Amino acid sequence: MDGSFRCRPPIMPMSGPAGHASVFTRMKAWSAFCPRFLSAAWTCKSTQTENGTQSNLERKRMESVYILGGGRTDFKRNLKKEGKTIRHIIIEAGKKAIDDAKIDPEEIQAGAVGNFNAGQFTKQLQLGAFIPEIDPKLRGIPTMHTEAACASGALSVLLGAEWIMGGFYDVVLVVGAEQQKTMSSLDGSDVLGAAADYHNEKPEYGDFMFPKLFGRIAQIYIEKYSATEADLARVAWKNYAHAKLNPLAQMRDADLTLDCASQVSDKNPSVAPPLKVSDCSQITDGAASVVLVSGKYLEKIGRDRDKTARLFGYGHTTDYLPLDKKDAPTFSTARKAAEKAFRMAKLTPRDLQGAEVHDCFSITEIVAYEILGLAESGKGVELVKSGATTLPQVRPERSKAPFEIPVNAGGGLIGDGHPVGATGVRQVFEAYQQLTGQAGAHQIENVRKFLTFNMGGSLTTSVAMVWGRD
Repeated sequence: MDGSFRCRPPIMPMSGPAGHASVFTRMKAWSAFCPRFLSAAWTCKSTQTENGTQSNLERKRMESVYILGGGRTDFKRNLKKEGKTIRHIIIEAGKKAIDDAKIDPEEIQAGAVGNFNAGQFTKQLQLGAFIPEIDPKLRGIPTMHTEAACASGALSVLLGAEWIMGGFYDVVLVVGAEQQKTMSSLDGSDVLGAAADYHNEKPEYGDFMFPKLFGRIAQIYIEKYSATEADLARVAWKNYAHAKLNPLAQMRDADLTLDCASQVSDKNPSVAPPLKVSDCSQITDGAASVVLVSGKYLEKIGRDRDKTARLFGYGHTTDYLPLDKKDAPTFSTARKAAEKAFRMAKLTPRDLQGAEVHDCFSITEIVAYEILGLAESGKGVELVKSGATTLPQVRPERSKAPFEIPVNAGGGLIGDGHPVGATGVRQVFEAYQQLTGQAGAHQIENVRKFLTFNMGGSLTTSVAMVWGRD
């Protein structure tokens, strides 16, 4: 760079998959230079960048992104037993989102599909081609598939959001989906292992790689901060209790006491010490969808911005693939994603009233508290023990924390379910429901700022998004 860089909005959309890939790359580059990507018109001169160089930036206002509607499937279902496939739930979730948005499908200009590994789980790829089956009016629109293991869904949301921010489209349909109940648990765990450094970590960890990888993270955390298995159990108990308030949660009918979650037993065997079955997320068939729109589209159709959810800021980072090359349990690269999101939103963690964080295992939620700045390093267990992250609806006593932020109010990945490619979209749909007062029995009171944190691999890909109401 020569010290001056002018960010210009694109003049016209590019067509075709290759064109859209370059658009996405360009938008990511712009966001790196323009940290206030979602703010109003601004001029930033002599800005200090991360590498120490000076840049003079001038940027026109980027288009705001709103969630106009959303939908999801029941995560307790078994599609194979129903004689259905991933195609059916993509169509179902997409239809629900469009119906909820109350728009003509003809208004939708592009689609993004988040999925991890349908090729191995179902022998089906080219998932974007199912978008036209949601409604014939969608035939011909461009679609793209995003993959980053468990963060696949969040990336599809980011793709749609960046299309809108860049002025390429005003209405984007985002769907995340996964069908996992197609094979044995052993074979399924091997498919999931593709999200790790398979050819290097498989020989070391063997079968069921991911419980063992996160068991190792839990061991490191416990040794460093003197935490206990009982501390991890509090996350599992909380998320099972939250799931009972969610009529679409996979574990809504399960009863898990804190005593049961704390001890190895026939009902709750050890999986990868110190992790037990209750510490693990679920194998799930499911899909979720949201309709993202621009602020100018909301004005065009006469919708009130205050009655929907807006993307205030986001951060997206990628770390090394193998766990042993990361700085567990600090995960400094993941922390940068959270820092970017808060910086863009001009908010702090204490400004939030709720969050959906990645809890593929109980230890992941505790680490996420610290990554996101909800707790200091080593203090994540104290936060969950205080009751601050538990809904008042299920909390046996008043929180002892100086502030409260219910986390995973619908059950999270442990209680609600974890259809890998759908999880990031499901989190965003939950943010929309909470912010618009549609979460039902697991509604958080007086919520106006909400965070979603989705990650893929052993915290390899991290996506943090801050949502709120104008």
